[in-house]
Amino acid sequence: MQDYAILLKDGGLKATFQRMNMLECIEKYGHMSIESIYDEVVKSHPSLSLATVYKNIILMVENGVLVEVPITGRKPKYELVKDDHIHLVCTECGEVEDKPHNENADALFATMSKNENFTLSKQQINLYGVCSHCQIAIAS
Repeated sequence: MQDYAILLKDGGLKATFQRMNMLECIEKYGHMSIESIYDEVVKSHPSLSLATVYKNIILMVENGVLVEVPITGRKPKYELVKDDHIHLVCTECGEVEDKPHNENADALFATMSKNENFTLSKQQINLYGVCSHCQIAIAS
């Protein structure tokens, strides 16, 4: 479990109870839409508005506390900032699964960066397809 106060401070943000609760919720579920975050957080903060959740999520993305994972045809999901990894995004159900980078991918990016005289500082790789659960459902 991360220290959310330090994560927020490192991003230049105050560690409010609402933000801490949002981060705890996102860490618990992995990848969440803003509406799902709101549905969870409002249980412990009933006076919190959806607009406040939107504002704080966008602010935390802009300050490097959260990462937005775009999903084709759906609202994006958000996750805590973590080491570089690959997202497997299901275009049917919208689920997002984290997979670690492998040496081949890292070597490809290093070579590409060198060849293009490009200094790579961060990467987000999203692979879109159909997860095994949805493949079974489609085949049925």
